[in-house]
Amino acid sequence: MPRRKKKDFTRDTGVDLRFESPLIQKFINIIMERGKKSVACSIVYEAMDILVKKSGGDDKKAYELFNKAFNQIAPFVEVRPRRVGGSVYQIPMEVPQKRRGSLAMRWVIAAAQARSGKSMSQKLAAEFLDAIEGRGGAVKKKTEVQRMAEANRAFSHYAW
Repeated sequence: MPRRKKKDFTRDTGVDLRFESPLIQKFINIIMERGKKSVACSIVYEAMDILVKKSGGDDKKAYELFNKAFNQIAPFVEVRPRRVGGSVYQIPMEVPQKRRGSLAMRWVIAAAQARSGKSMSQKLAAEFLDAIEGRGGAVKKKTEVQRMAEANRAFSHYAW
């Protein structure tokens, strides 16, 4: 495995058909299992329809709610292990934008899957609504990560 980082190569995922958003397209791709994209699309779009019904708006309002929930979940700091003089310290570091988005997507999906009963689209919509209000499994995970970074703030001088 090469030790040098390759140049930042990002594959264009395109935009989804309904909202014309690259963020929702990426979310659909992460939800997709075994190459069944149409199933993943239906799960995400049904969740967005539930957001439309709950908010009493249109697709634009649902997309705004999706973005708001997504921003509530995305972490700003995390701890990374660093070996210094034979011991390993957990060092708080700022999360890059790309990783922030991927962590938020993973946490939302994991929290929705952990919910009991119902279909995945209903669980996903409920997780988004909880995230907007500042509760739910994904927001809990974010606060846990930020609390850990705050607790290890004393080791931040090891970040270089």
